[in-house]
Amino acid sequence: MAKIERTKNATRNIVFGVILKAYQILVPFLMRTAMIYLMGVQYLGLNSLFTSVLQVLNLAELGVGSAMIYSMYRPIAEDDDEKICALMKLYRTYYRAIGLVIAIVGCILTPFVPELISGEIPKGLNIYILYLLNLGATVLSYWLFAYKNSILQAHQRTDIVSKATLITSTIQYILQILVLWFFRNYYLYVIVMLITQAVTNIVTAVVADKLYPQFKPKGDIPNKEVKQINQRIKDLFTAKLGAVVIGSADTIVISAFLGLTTLAIYQNYYFILNSICGFITVIFSAITAGIGNSLVTESTEKNYNDFRKFTFIICFILCICCCCFAGLYQPFMRLWVGEKFMLDFSFVILFCILFYCLELAMVWATVKDAAGLWHSDRFRPLIGAIANLLMNVVLVQIIGLYGIILSTVFSYILISMPWLIHNLFKFLYKEPLIKYLKDLGFYILVAVGSTALTISLCRKIVIEGIVELIIKSIVSVSIPLVIECLVYRRKKEFIESVILIKKMLKKG
Repeated sequence: MAKIERTKNATRNIVFGVILKAYQILVPFLMRTAMIYLMGVQYLGLNSLFTSVLQVLNLAELGVGSAMIYSMYRPIAEDDDEKICALMKLYRTYYRAIGLVIAIVGCILTPFVPELISGEIPKGLNIYILYLLNLGATVLSYWLFAYKNSILQAHQRTDIVSKATLITSTIQYILQILVLWFFRNYYLYVIVMLITQAVTNIVTAVVADKLYPQFKPKGDIPNKEVKQINQRIKDLFTAKLGAVVIGSADTIVISAFLGLTTLAIYQNYYFILNSICGFITVIFSAITAGIGNSLVTESTEKNYNDFRKFTFIICFILCICCCCFAGLYQPFMRLWVGEKFMLDFSFVILFCILFYCLELAMVWATVKDAAGLWHSDRFRPLIGAIANLLMNVVLVQIIGLYGIILSTVFSYILISMPWLIHNLFKFLYKEPLIKYLKDLGFYILVAVGSTALTISLCRKIVIEGIVELIIKSIVSVSIPLVIECLVYRRKKEFIESVILIKKMLKKG
């Protein structure tokens, strides 16, 4: 079987992914700032609401993308070009149908959109037109050559998508900032996004054709294999449903119960958290195909050791991130939006806990997806999502915004995370879970201790303004780095991770 160059591809994908993610954080941050000061904070709330509603409509995707990419791992390892072409044809058929379903269901839901907004909306806006424009952008993302991304992802070439997105996003942001500055027109702002979505898909498809001209959507998959793929899609549906409910329920419930202004304030904080999550997701995306290839070509022992090393690296990074959240969240928000749009420091602690839960679960979900363990995991996301939604609706009426964040944290800690890790060790690794959990508990204790020390020292810094942010940045990064290097210096995973990073830098 052919092994793709996992380390080289992962390094390349991470480099381009990080560049793109930094760009996608900095420029949208500037766009959010421009919208706050040029249009008003309620427009940010509208953006978040429409995004969440359309994520619900994206349930029609059913996890087709993940199932199809997984189906390509073995044909790529075996150089079976004929099967890859047939899979592309099947993928294209599915995505055309998905786009049609989203368009129809989205139009049917149009009359109910105003019911999701509590309080006033910006004057002069037609909610229906804005919703339909956003719906159009979503439908186009499926109809315009979306299936060709599968080839790039399965070959671990997401760096191509990153480059294409970098170019088209630049055009989008330039046009949108001009629209905000000169016209103050939110309709034009959304239309620019719609056009850019189409251009991104077209550019990515053209590049994919040039890189892999041998792969065209042609041929047929045997009925038996189509049934297997359809079964994977069915298994993925609950995972998709769970992810959408957890990702969208918070936004929709806040909008419906607390209003667009509260939603915008919450989303400003969540934007920062999600931006950091995005950087770490670059790592997950870059190595998923490599893990899938490794599971096909390497021994179980090597794959388990890689999993332990993967967990350690992510926990090392999460510790640093939590310290930075604790030390820098409030000073940054004060400089960015001012005291008027800030939350209490207790929310910062909750966001740190939420962040750690989200990213740790993502470690396990990445391996699960690469291994195709969807059938055994099919009920977990759904049950976790239902619990999260029920707690959202109840707690938001008792403790307000605190209830929204706590609902997600509880659903992860009590349901999603234990279930996920149990499935991995039962169906994939067949190793004692207790040793892994001991290591994980140790990593969490180090993170808690580092974060507590960071908070204690940062509170002693009473300077304000940009100088405060700079000094606290140094403290928030230095403390976890020093503590982790001292505590982990003789740990096997630490030593192997340093070797791996040196190898990646050399190949990069």
